[in-house]
Amino acid sequence: MTRASRALSFAIAAVLDALRRFRRTCFRRIRFRRSSPRPPYRGTALLDPIGLVIGAMLALCAASSNAANEQSVQIDGVDTVVWTPEDKPQHSLPIVVFSHGLYTCATQSRFITRAIADAGYFVIAPNHEDAACAFTLGWLGFSRLPGKPAMLWTDADYRDRADDIRAIVAALPHDARFSDKIDIERLALAGHSLGGYTVLGLAGAWPSWKLAGVKAVLAFAPYAMPFRRSDGFRHLGVPVMYQAGGFDPAFTRAVHRAFEESPFPKYYVEIDKAWHLAWTDVGGMHRDQIVANAITFLDMYVKAIVTGPTAASGVVPTKPPAESSIN
Repeated sequence: MTRASRALSFAIAAVLDALRRFRRTCFRRIRFRRSSPRPPYRGTALLDPIGLVIGAMLALCAASSNAANEQSVQIDGVDTVVWTPEDKPQHSLPIVVFSHGLYTCATQSRFITRAIADAGYFVIAPNHEDAACAFTLGWLGFSRLPGKPAMLWTDADYRDRADDIRAIVAALPHDARFSDKIDIERLALAGHSLGGYTVLGLAGAWPSWKLAGVKAVLAFAPYAMPFRRSDGFRHLGVPVMYQAGGFDPAFTRAVHRAFEESPFPKYYVEIDKAWHLAWTDVGGMHRDQIVANAITFLDMYVKAIVTGPTAASGVVPTKPPAESSIN
């Protein structure tokens, strides 16, 4: 990160801290009490739109400046963005496919995708049909109706997102631009919000979506509610790490249940004071913690690099739920 970016990051942190202090004086504090073994949780209502807008504008000015190479390409008709390590790798790279949130873009979380690429991965993110930078009418139709209650969702909802990822994974080994750079046998999925819903569905939460060959899934503040009626989390067939935020009550409550119902191996990381957009470039804070946990998890299950319990990463080997819950 450059000196200018670092200075802007400090400025953002100061502004957001001031906004939080203001919010505490104006809005009541909410506490959710959970019975063991659910992870302890405390959240605050996000009712300050002016603060969110200011924080987002400032954070956009301080986008991550990691060294990973970035290029926009089309693969099997899908517009994508690819990140690779700055230094030319001496061996084929494991793949991480990243799915963006609703009405955002493939580049919404550059600080994550670049950091993962710099850690020795080939990272690719599609612009789904609902992307804000894709001028389509793909949002029309009952299966993608804004505000549709989660209880009414089925595996038809946003299936096109799963199809995008399936098409990319099938095409990559035959793409002359990348076939000699990647190792399709080491494949992971990651996603934020509706992207988290997408990758959980592909991991088996929607059995009809299940994508073979996935080694691990990272679900960043995922939209988990649609899987409750179908007990979808019990069908997951790969290691999963859930990350959630202390200032994201609606999503985090559902992630608690998702974690409880998921089979082992599973990991839960709750980041104190993180709001829903903490996993995007407008989030502004908590980046080191988000990235460190994500890369340690990927290295363990995709690269088979077992580092053991580390206080720095917060990742521990599979144990009973009370011990594999991480705060």
